[in-house]
Amino acid sequence: MRRPSKDSTKLSAESQRLVSLSQALMQAASRAEERAWERQLDTHLQKLLKLNHQDSVDSALNTLFKDDLASYDVLMDTVEAVSESSCMVEQTEKGDVTWQALLIAAPILAWTRFSIATGNIPSDLLATLGAHFSGHLLAEGTRMAMAPTLYSLDQLPRTHSETYALTHKLAAAAHKGGTIKPAPSAEEVPAFLADTRYLVVAVVAPAGEPIFRWQEPQHQLRFAEERNRCLEQWRAQATANVARLLPGCGIELLLPEAYYVACREADKLIRPISIRAAVHYLTNTLGVEASDLRAVVAGFGEEAADIQIDEYRVSFTMRQSADVVYGIVWPLYGQEDEEGTPMEGPLAAAGQLLSPINEIIAHLNDAGIAHVKRINERYAAEYCDDCGSPLFADPTGELVHAEMPEDAPAGTEHFH
Repeated sequence: MRRPSKDSTKLSAESQRLVSLSQALMQAASRAEERAWERQLDTHLQKLLKLNHQDSVDSALNTLFKDDLASYDVLMDTVEAVSESSCMVEQTEKGDVTWQALLIAAPILAWTRFSIATGNIPSDLLATLGAHFSGHLLAEGTRMAMAPTLYSLDQLPRTHSETYALTHKLAAAAHKGGTIKPAPSAEEVPAFLADTRYLVVAVVAPAGEPIFRWQEPQHQLRFAEERNRCLEQWRAQATANVARLLPGCGIELLLPEAYYVACREADKLIRPISIRAAVHYLTNTLGVEASDLRAVVAGFGEEAADIQIDEYRVSFTMRQSADVVYGIVWPLYGQEDEEGTPMEGPLAAAGQLLSPINEIIAHLNDAGIAHVKRINERYAAEYCDDCGSPLFADPTGELVHAEMPEDAPAGTEHFH
């Protein structure tokens, strides 16, 4: 989510201003100077996003990504913050009251052999989920509005401008106590064995006051414990209700957090579930044991002389065959690369800091696959010209289309 688009154009005046403000903020020598530059950058971004000038933002990000990674991170962090938050001023008899709003995503990891639902949430279920969300996660004095849609990744806003618009739409409903119309029916969502679904919520609170329960004064000394308790309560009370929206699925509710952070965490945590779901699907569909399968792991990236690995693709074959019957994609995010994962990686908490490929192999082993072949060659990311599915490396290193045996029972054939 933090890499810019490939398109590049000559910088407009608006884009150049974003570049200059980001570099000035990066080079600030004091907190006072930082905050002065922050205010200018926030104001400029708010204007651009409100007017849907996403191209200006993307051009600035592209330029900084190529020339100044530190300032790129500054601009990316700021544009995400501006698009997922807002301030509103309410005029009252006692004077103006400023409210702060934050867009929150509540990720749901889901896995199944069938299909993972999406779409509109019935009004009674929406009210129940909203009550649990507010009662177990939010600070006193907050207001909230939950979008009446169970989103897939493909249905979430695709640009910062779209996120900005959704934030303000939901924030207004939260502040005024209004309702939100369900999102229009989108095109069909690809079927995966393991995928994420999202509840999206806007929360408003008086400026400077807590948004989440663990921010309240009585919990600040033990905020981590309170945050874990809030997650446990959210899972205990909401899981059964979410299960009604996702029949036939195994589910796990993650901690609701600020929109972009929550989405990135879900992107990472769905990966090992994709491996387990694939092995479960293959053993049941083909009538074999996990030990009868072989996995082939290869790195893929942009086509260049020195390919940087952007994702690993895991191919599955029978141990005595070179035919690839299934495949999944393990993308790399943020600071991850082929050498290792950042300290906040999923295994770091257990003291097991692994490189991505070793983490993949560990999850394959845990799923019962002992025969794993690693291809050292790096490939340019290629896809099937006919159906758009990713191509996977077979045991000889040839890139092929994954195909289930002709006599296998019909079922989902998409890839995660």
